[in-house]
Amino acid sequence: MSFRFSRCSLAVSAALSVLAHGASAQETFNTPVTVSATRIDMSDQDAPYASEVHTRSDIERSGASSLFDYLAQQTSLQVTPSYGNRYAPQISMRGYGNDGFQNLVISVNGRRLNNIDMAPQLIGSISLSDIERIEITKGSGAVMFGDGATAGTIQIYTKPHNGVSLETYAGNYGNRGAIATAGLVREKFDLSATLDHSKAGGFSDKDPSGHKDQSEANTWRFAAGVKPVDNLRLDFEAGSSHIDTRYPSSLTLKEFNATPGMNKNSLYTQQKLQTDHWSLGADYQLNTQWKLSARHHAEDKSSLYPASKFASDYRYISNELALQYQNDAVVINAGFQDFDGVRSQVDNRTTKDNRALFLQGQYMLDALTLSAGVRREQVTYRYSPIAGQSIESDKRLTSWELGANHRLSPQLALFANYSDAFVTPDVDRFFTTDWMTGITSFNGFIEPAKVRTLTVGANHNTERNRLKLSAFYAKLSDEIYLEPFSFKNTNIDKSHKYGIELQDRLQISPRVTGHINYAWTRAIIDRENDGAGAFNGKELPGVSRHSIVVGLNVRVAEHGNLHLSHTWRSSTWAAGDFDNNNVQKQRAFQSTDVTYRHQLAKHFEMYAGISNLFDRSNGIWVRDDAIYPVNFERTWKLGARIQF
Repeated sequence: MSFRFSRCSLAVSAALSVLAHGASAQETFNTPVTVSATRIDMSDQDAPYASEVHTRSDIERSGASSLFDYLAQQTSLQVTPSYGNRYAPQISMRGYGNDGFQNLVISVNGRRLNNIDMAPQLIGSISLSDIERIEITKGSGAVMFGDGATAGTIQIYTKPHNGVSLETYAGNYGNRGAIATAGLVREKFDLSATLDHSKAGGFSDKDPSGHKDQSEANTWRFAAGVKPVDNLRLDFEAGSSHIDTRYPSSLTLKEFNATPGMNKNSLYTQQKLQTDHWSLGADYQLNTQWKLSARHHAEDKSSLYPASKFASDYRYISNELALQYQNDAVVINAGFQDFDGVRSQVDNRTTKDNRALFLQGQYMLDALTLSAGVRREQVTYRYSPIAGQSIESDKRLTSWELGANHRLSPQLALFANYSDAFVTPDVDRFFTTDWMTGITSFNGFIEPAKVRTLTVGANHNTERNRLKLSAFYAKLSDEIYLEPFSFKNTNIDKSHKYGIELQDRLQISPRVTGHINYAWTRAIIDRENDGAGAFNGKELPGVSRHSIVVGLNVRVAEHGNLHLSHTWRSSTWAAGDFDNNNVQKQRAFQSTDVTYRHQLAKHFEMYAGISNLFDRSNGIWVRDDAIYPVNFERTWKLGARIQF
């Protein structure tokens, strides 16, 4: 990190330490944090896998307005707008680079957000106000989530609202929003509803049509749960999101250095996104040991680029039927899952269907927890053009996991996890487009990527400190990528990744807590024949060796709370620079963010926040003189929330 940041951090730390006198402890560090990745609720201290959990209190302290902001500023994930689109960003973990979002399964209450093509997950359709917990599992999840869980999973759990809450905020660059929630929680039922509106006026210059890189998002959600009898719970959820966003094209280095908000007299890309979903679930406790669960999810999506009239419509249907056995020492989950995905475009209809059986078991004996699981999955593709012959293919794949956790003392536990996982190619990977003629041709059914990951680590909890440390090594065959010279989707023959991850939350004083989330990652291409040897031994582009989020949370007064954080990622190779030979590299990313919240009355709170406090110019380097500006302006916002 730069000397400028280090000097600033020392000054801020010194100032905040002056405030740290008296008052009661803000957090209780020996309170267990729950994880549920294997469908077994347990303390993360005892989990046989690496996890990173963010609770509702973490979200409240951060001052973030969107899920994108929270993941980008407060987690170990590498989150960047997808060529300017913040609502469907590129998300990477453990060295999977710019295609990392395809190596992560993201779910909301069990509903997968992953697409069957190269479109990233639409996290912009999730209101941050609905989230109770974000659970990130690293190097595990292949048994319960299957296809795509090679780097791990991001599992989002929502909460039932109780009472009425109204929130509004406004800031510079035309940023404003309003959120309304209402709910009722009773012993036999609960009801929740959310309305979320946000709008951004844009940060860059106007294009020839008079528009800036502006956006607007409107989301609603309704959820209900009922227990008609003691042993049965039924859940229903429905929601919709409409997003209209514009984002700029790339800049040259000279243009970016002059001003990242420059417009080269070209129209901004406009994209309209719509998603509608509903889910139905049931949990029936057959007796004290057996539980039967069923889930059904349905989602319709659309993506439209008005200028070109290029449109894609999606229909996703998924089901799960699972049986759980649990006694004092043993928990076993077994079941069936399916996912049917359809993408319709003007000249074709493409499907990707997944069918899977899974078996996951866990054995707990005093201080020792053991886990094991296996999954068998069939993936079937079908491409049906309007004119021409249909093409089909299918794959049968197996994934499995082993894990162990041994608690050496009430404070210290050691864990290890081994995962054999896979990710199948999305439907776009089978086609190559000639950028001169615009003609798309069949590329062939490329191979799924297979990943074997070993993770070892330690959890250490005391009344004032919560520490997690892990190291991993992943060996890959047929890692999927876009070969940058011929623009052909293919496989990297052999590659590997390894790294160290550190999380720590410390009670510095009764009023001050600090947190740090650091990752050191290496991603190496061992052998790739399609690159004619030029990529062998090179680093996978887009993967920062170092990334860190460091923060302080201070109880300034009886009802005031200050949160300060800094995110930094080291420079690396540009996204398409697989031979590590470009003149221009991806610059280091830096952003300092501060939020102050003050409770003026029992049910009334106001807050103020500044993002990118030191006005850093950040961007995404795709290649030489192809830079997409992101998070390049200082922004501020003021907000208020009232609860009834």
